[in-house]
Amino acid sequence: MKPKATSTEGRFAYEGLDRVIHERARLSVLTSLITHPKGLTFNELKQFCSLTDGNLSRHLAVLEKSKLVQILKGHDHNRPQTICRITPHGRKRYLDYLETLESVVRDAANVAKEDSTASLASRSLKPART
Repeated sequence: MKPKATSTEGRFAYEGLDRVIHERARLSVLTSLITHPKGLTFNELKQFCSLTDGNLSRHLAVLEKSKLVQILKGHDHNRPQTICRITPHGRKRYLDYLETLESVVRDAANVAKEDSTASLASRSLKPART
């Protein structure tokens, strides 16, 4: 049986920072898609995320393999068109990821606040005489 972890053990491990989502380009793809629930065309997504065709294709393949996005291929006025949408599973994982990221930001803000308070307090201290 595994020993019980203390309350501070692994406090800053942030297990919810999903490696698939955490990469900058994939995070911007998912953010774009979650804000456009009906989906985006490949070209719209490429513009929103400032990615090349090849980079976007590669990141979409990773996201599709993880079942975070759905890629639909069709035609619009006899022209090929690719529509990308976030899946319900992708939406849940993205929102879970954001909760963890918010914890990271809160923890960092608390430390910054403590550091500034400690810094102010240390300025009023005088060296002890020996």
